[in-house]
Amino acid sequence: MNFFSVGFQTLLYKETLRFWKVATQTIAAPILTAMLYLLIFGHVLEGRVEVYPGVSYTAFLVPGLVMMSVLQNAFANSSSSLIQSKITGNLVFILLPPLSHWEIISAYVLASVTRGLVVGAGVFFITAWFADLSFVAPLWIIVFALIGAAILGTLGVICGIWAEKFDQLAAFQNFLIVPATFLAGVFYSIHSLPPFWQAVSHFNPFFYMIDGFRHGFFGVSDVSPWTSLGIVSVFFAVLAAFAVNLLQRGYKLRH
Repeated sequence: MNFFSVGFQTLLYKETLRFWKVATQTIAAPILTAMLYLLIFGHVLEGRVEVYPGVSYTAFLVPGLVMMSVLQNAFANSSSSLIQSKITGNLVFILLPPLSHWEIISAYVLASVTRGLVVGAGVFFITAWFADLSFVAPLWIIVFALIGAAILGTLGVICGIWAEKFDQLAAFQNFLIVPATFLAGVFYSIHSLPPFWQAVSHFNPFFYMIDGFRHGFFGVSDVSPWTSLGIVSVFFAVLAAFAVNLLQRGYKLRH
């Protein structure tokens, strides 16, 4: 894989320009949505819920909303791009050039990471005004933001390859991505759940991304950040290998 090949750079530029050209839809809209979540949940639960000692509910909520925005937008970028290319028939112009499978998937994932981080940064800079945040371990913030966006970008590639129409893509997002994100501790700590649902939450990889990301702000989390990092790293490696395998076999790409 050559990250400096003209083909890789061109595909990465195309995918980045694709979401930047419609920034109102791809960047501004998700930021506004996160703002609404903060205003509603922060207003209702502020002063009534204290998840961590000395941490207000609004401060607890902000990192969760930032990470949720990063994950959902990283997934949306790669998945929507692939399904659109398949439906319009211009996917052949991506498969035809002498690009390796790793170069193709890397370009899609890096563009997804870029969009996820841009949206996440926008959410953070706006919502941070409403809470008193600390940065106990900023390195964990960066690590989990990057790997979380990469995981969802890779998952978006897999979904984009599998889906044959927008309805299937919407079903995947509405019945898997959104519930998994909401049930990953964005709005609450899993320690507030009954024992059964706590155990179920530990099988949700999204939980470890959000929990590790939040640890970077407050220095406390439901699970050790090293444990979270190990789990999400393995999950990323498995997804990346699976996505490359789909590309190599031309699954639903060659007719």
